[in-house]
Amino acid sequence: MNQDQLKKVASGQGFVAALDQSGGSTPKALKLYGVEESAYANEAQMYDLVHAMRNRIVTSPSFGGNRVLGAILFEMTMDRQFDGQDAAQYLWNTKQVVPFLKVDKGLADEKDGVQLMKPMPELDALLNRAVAKGIFGTKMRSVINSANPAGIDAVVAQQFEVGKQILAAGLMPIIEPEVNIKATDKKEAEALLKAAILKQLDALGADQKVMLKLTIPTEAGLYTELVKHPNVVRVVALSGGYNRDDSNALLAKNPGVIASFSRALTEGLSAQQSDAEFNGVLDKAIESIYQASNT
Repeated sequence: MNQDQLKKVASGQGFVAALDQSGGSTPKALKLYGVEESAYANEAQMYDLVHAMRNRIVTSPSFGGNRVLGAILFEMTMDRQFDGQDAAQYLWNTKQVVPFLKVDKGLADEKDGVQLMKPMPELDALLNRAVAKGIFGTKMRSVINSANPAGIDAVVAQQFEVGKQILAAGLMPIIEPEVNIKATDKKEAEALLKAAILKQLDALGADQKVMLKLTIPTEAGLYTELVKHPNVVRVVALSGGYNRDDSNALLAKNPGVIASFSRALTEGLSAQQSDAEFNGVLDKAIESIYQASNT
């Protein structure tokens, strides 16, 4: 594991950009960017267009390691280039932004109020490719829709089981059990989630360190204990459907937790903007998220 990257992620000021929209979320991301479905005829063209959007973001002068600690990439992005360099190499060598990779294959059907991750039989091969490409860490997402103790325990157990597989490959896992912001018992689900995570953290070896990516909690400061846990490198927060202003305001109430926003980061960006307009909007977005992450 790259120690300079670990130090930056663990103690740097800034946030993690989530640029890993995939599959079903790509058309929506493109539409918000001003690219209608009529602009592409097939999946390959769609992924070319979303890569062009990501390329425009990461190569912008507004995007750099002074405010952005890391960036989470989609697998197909890892295999592509930014400005003539392999994506992960460009992020670190040119921008001093630590590269992460989304590794999950989507969500299983809901059971016990949660959606586990689908099986990942090819994970070891993907992790080996990631290491060879210069990726520092990974991200994988599950979803919690209600405060069901059995379901939440199952989500957290699966996340940590796969997390240990990722650690064994020499990569830093971001554990992401997202609590649906529309859950009617969100606060109760978050209390159960915190307890389940602490139980798993306490069972890790001293050298087994992870990152956590969590929904901004209803109760401000709920995750302070996780932020301070010796096995946690960093706690980052997803925007989960909140707009940028709301995400930033809620995040700022949780000291020690930094952003890892996707939609809230790209909000307001458009394919139709000139480079000057685009870079200006992105700069304001990055600055506002940076400030909320460092309160």
